[in-house]
Amino acid sequence: MTKILIIGACGQLGIELTHNLKARYGDDAVIPSDIADKRNVYVDSVFEILDVLDNSNLKRILNYHQISQIYHLAAVLSARGENDPLFAWKLNMDGLLNVLEEARAEKIKRVYWPSSIAVFGPSTPKKMTPQETIANPNTVYGISKLAGERWCQYYHDKYDVDIRSLRYPGLIGWRSKPGGGTTDYAVDIYHKAIGEETFECFLKKDTILPMMYMDDAIRATVELMETDDKNIQVRSSYNISGMSFSPEQIYHSIKGFYPHFEMLYKPDYRQIIAKSWPESIDDTEAREQWGWAPKYDLPMMTEEMLKNLSRPVTAN
Repeated sequence: MTKILIIGACGQLGIELTHNLKARYGDDAVIPSDIADKRNVYVDSVFEILDVLDNSNLKRILNYHQISQIYHLAAVLSARGENDPLFAWKLNMDGLLNVLEEARAEKIKRVYWPSSIAVFGPSTPKKMTPQETIANPNTVYGISKLAGERWCQYYHDKYDVDIRSLRYPGLIGWRSKPGGGTTDYAVDIYHKAIGEETFECFLKKDTILPMMYMDDAIRATVELMETDDKNIQVRSSYNISGMSFSPEQIYHSIKGFYPHFEMLYKPDYRQIIAKSWPESIDDTEAREQWGWAPKYDLPMMTEEMLKNLSRPVTAN
């Protein structure tokens, strides 16, 4: 029987992924965990309090629940990481190493760990960034993700750990609030729109970044984890793409539903982070090796976000 441990199950990605996996495998097959006691997020569900830096508790949970798969999502994101780089490095790096080492020792069948477009940097090609290219990140988040990719490759090659990973672009979903990432303006903007508040954007209006609707991200993650091992040829992390847009473009997509919505631009330190990242991603390997293809574009995503965050509205 498949038994799945989700580490960081109360974050933006974790909530969505946990609901999806419970629907696919059943409530009893999925064990959500988080550093804080947030069992109220998963009423009538088994929930474990887990600091991924606590290796002994991690080992206990793996053995007690007879875990066969781990989704390790706990991390300090890009913008928050710059405020406390040493802690961000410790959590992002030591947490991953704890999971990889336990996966090796306990012979866990399969492990998922998310990477990010933050592994790229100022010298990376901006348009259609290839799978293999220059990666010189200038944030602690990006540095930790790049190092994590190398550790994933190492544990696969050295110990045959079945580790799988995606380099997520900015993720946009409605089930949780923004989580401290540079791309999270594209989540917050929808909340401000339905609240009839003026939105202050911390990026310049023409800053184009790769993005993805959460439903596509969850589907990509599950498809990657469920595909046959022979299809996985990238053991560091796969490039994956959904759409690319600027703050000005997402603003105008919302104006079609909320014509009185207003946005101001007040770029801050996150603009520097954003400008070091690609504008678009080449995900040929993911498409060819395990059949990845996105479903959502910007207009479809905006309609879904506004529909789920408020009463249904009709575009003008």
